[in-house]
Amino acid sequence: MNFSSIPKAWPFQEAKSVLDRCGGTVPEKGYLLFETGYGPSGLPHIGTFGEVARTIMVRHAFSELSDIPTRLFAFSDDMDALRKVPGNVPNQDMLAQHLGRPLTKVPDPFGAHESFGQHNNARLQSFLDQFGFDYEFQSSTECYQSGRFDQTLMAVLENYDDVINVVLPTLGAERQATYSPFLPVSEKTGRVLQVPVLERNADAGTIVYQDEDGTHVETLVTGGRCKLQWKVDWAMRWRALDVDYEMSGKDLIDSVRLSSRICKILGGKPPAGFIVELFLDQNGEKISKSRGNGISIDEWLTYASAESLSLYMFQSPRKAKRLFFDVIPKTVDEYISHLHKYADQDEAAQAVNPAWHIHAGNPPKEEVPLSFAVLLNLVAVCNTEDPSVLWGFIGQYEKGASPENHPLLDRLVGNAIAYYRDFVKPNKKYRAPDDNERAALEDLLGVLQGLPEGSTAEDIQTQIYEIGKRHEFVSLRDWFRALYETLFGQSEGPRMGSFVALYGIDNFTKLIEPVLAGKLPVAAD
Repeated sequence: MNFSSIPKAWPFQEAKSVLDRCGGTVPEKGYLLFETGYGPSGLPHIGTFGEVARTIMVRHAFSELSDIPTRLFAFSDDMDALRKVPGNVPNQDMLAQHLGRPLTKVPDPFGAHESFGQHNNARLQSFLDQFGFDYEFQSSTECYQSGRFDQTLMAVLENYDDVINVVLPTLGAERQATYSPFLPVSEKTGRVLQVPVLERNADAGTIVYQDEDGTHVETLVTGGRCKLQWKVDWAMRWRALDVDYEMSGKDLIDSVRLSSRICKILGGKPPAGFIVELFLDQNGEKISKSRGNGISIDEWLTYASAESLSLYMFQSPRKAKRLFFDVIPKTVDEYISHLHKYADQDEAAQAVNPAWHIHAGNPPKEEVPLSFAVLLNLVAVCNTEDPSVLWGFIGQYEKGASPENHPLLDRLVGNAIAYYRDFVKPNKKYRAPDDNERAALEDLLGVLQGLPEGSTAEDIQTQIYEIGKRHEFVSLRDWFRALYETLFGQSEGPRMGSFVALYGIDNFTKLIEPVLAGKLPVAAD
C-alpha cells in the first residue's frame, strides 16, 4: 500500500513507534526484533493468543512502512522455578518432589517429554502453529546455558549496586534485607534459590551464597549457574537480545518502568511497547488462569472462528473488555461486516479495516449472505443440530449456495449449532403477547400473507417497521423485543426481514398463528 500519511489504526501507530526508535535505519544486528513472553508453568491460554496476534499485527503494519527486516521471538521463561503444583496435571505427588527446580529440570508429569518445561513449550508451539503464526521459539534455559546471556549477566554483576538500588525501593523491609537479582541454581539440590549474595567478584564473574545445607558456595553467574529475578531478567533479556518491541498488560506498567531503568543501566535501550488493558469476566472481574473465570481459547473456537477472536483482540486494546460467551455472536457478525466492506474500500480505508490486520493485508473474498445472529435463530426455530436441514433453508434463500462454495458460512453453521445447543436452547423462555402486541402480530400475519411472491428482505423489514409504528410502541425496539420473546423465546434476535426471507414467509406465519391462538411454543429439552 502507498500511504500519504500513516493510518490511524493502532497497529500502524505502534509500528511508527518502532520505526522512530530505530531512526528508520537497520540496526547493527540486521533486523528489528519483536518479542512476546510466555511463562511455561501452565498451558497456553487466550491471553497468549492475544499477545502474539496483536504483536503480529504490529509487525505486519511495520512491513508496510519499512523494508527493514524483522523477526518475532516467542520467548519461554522455562528456566523459572516450579513454585507450586498445578491442579490440572497428573502425577502431582511426583511434581511436589521437584518444587523449586527449573521447569526444564522437572520431569514431565504426562510422560511425553524430557521435562515439564519442554512439555509446555511443545504445547505452546503447537498452539501458535495452529493459527499459522510466523515466529521463532526461544528457550530461556538454552539462552542461559549456551552463554548467549553471559555478557549481559556480567553487566548485571558489574552494575550490581545500581541495579538493586532500582529494585529495593519497590520491596518491603523484610524482602529488602535478603534481595539479590541473582538466583543461584544449587549444584546439590538443583533448586533455584532465593538467597542473599554474601560476596561478589565482578572480575572473576562470581558470587558467594549460602546453600540449603548451610555451606557457602562460590559460583559463576554465567553458563546457566544462576538465573535472574524476573524484573531484572526481563531487562537483561531486552539488552542481550536487543529487543525493539514488546507489549504487555496494564498490570505490568510498574514492571515495565523498572525494567526499562535497569535495561539502561546495562547499556541497552528499552524496547518500544504497548500497554494493553486486561480482560474481564461476565461480572467485570479480572480474568485469572488459576480461577478459571472467563473463556478459554478452545471454548471460543467451539463457537466461532479464530478470525473472530483476532477481531476481538484488535478492537480497543486499551479498553478493558468483558471476555465471556455472550460477546461471541456480536464479534462474529462484526467480523463478517468488516469483511464485506473491505472489497469496496479504497486503500486508506482498507488500512484501518480490521480485516486487513487480521489477514495480513489479504482478506478472503467469500461473501457471507447471512449474519451469525440469523443463523442462530434459524437453528433455534428449526430446533435441529443437523447442518443439512439448515443448508436446505440457506440454499433456498441464496440460490446455489452450498457448503462447498461457501466454506466460511459452513463453518458458521457448525458454530451456530454449538452455540445454540450450549447457550440459547437451555435459556429459552416464551411469553404470551399483551393486547397491543397481539394486535400488532395479527396485523403482521395479514401483511405477510398478502406480500407478493419474491418480496425481498428489505421489503419485509419495511413492512415490519411500519406495523411497529402503526401500533404505537414506545419504541421500535420494544416491538422487535416482543417478536423475539413471543416467537423465539429470547430477548434478542436477528434482523427480522432477513430472517423471514431466509425461513420463508409461509413458514414464519406458522410461527405466529399458534401464538395468536394462545398456544405458546415449548422450549425443547
